[in-house]
Amino acid sequence: AAVVIYPLGAVVAESFTGPDGAATTAHYAEVLATERFRDALTTTVLVAVCATVGCLVLGLGLALVIAFVPFPGSRAAGRLVDTYLSFPSFLITLALLFLYGTVGVANGLWTGLTGADTGPFDFMSTPWGVILAEITFFTPFVLRPLLAAFSRLDTAQLEIASSLGARGGRIVRSVILPEAFPALVAGGALVLVLSLNEFAIVLFTGAKDVVTLPMLVYTAAILEADYTTACVVATVNAALSVCLYLLYRTATARLRGSGSGPQK
Repeated sequence: AAVVIYPLGAVVAESFTGPDGAATTAHYAEVLATERFRDALTTTVLVAVCATVGCLVLGLGLALVIAFVPFPGSRAAGRLVDTYLSFPSFLITLALLFLYGTVGVANGLWTGLTGADTGPFDFMSTPWGVILAEITFFTPFVLRPLLAAFSRLDTAQLEIASSLGARGGRIVRSVILPEAFPALVAGGALVLVLSLNEFAIVLFTGAKDVVTLPMLVYTAAILEADYTTACVVATVNAALSVCLYLLYRTATARLRGSGSGPQK
């Protein structure tokens, strides 16, 4: 309570406290009406949704390959996923900047081969660079639950489906995905919430035009010393995350209630 609940309560209380100490919602009306807040909210949702979709597609593809396509080093690849989860987000961002930044390896190779003054890779400071960094960092959060779900899948179902003439795509669609759908939803929900609250990736890419809600909190509190605005934005961001969590819990409860399994 002292470490978590009190500081959160103080942030929320500050957002509802007027200059005279009385409770008011004027701060919310003022902040939510600004174009800066609306742009930050739109950018936050857009980046989070794009990153989540990318993580779901890439994570599902990698999980299918690691779990069901025999190749040397498949077990080592699974262990690498566990190690990757321990990396800080800014480290992955710096690695991408080292590769695709304006003075990165890719542009260096291009200028060396063509003799041009600059290279063609200049997207890391754009929303696409932020999305790429978040997909690269958050994909294991989808991959790990899927690998756990695939490890519990009864291989006899795959053998029966194959003996009945089902091809690989039909087996994935009718047998594997229904069993793994709860894990896919859980991983996607986790990535969505983490992307909504990601700060380090946006900061380290140096994307000045990508202002998300966490960046807006940082700008208002640290650079402008406007703590009331920062508390308002932080409260809205926290409320959005809680709503997504409750939506996720409702969805998973319905999935458990309806049951999941291979389609007939």
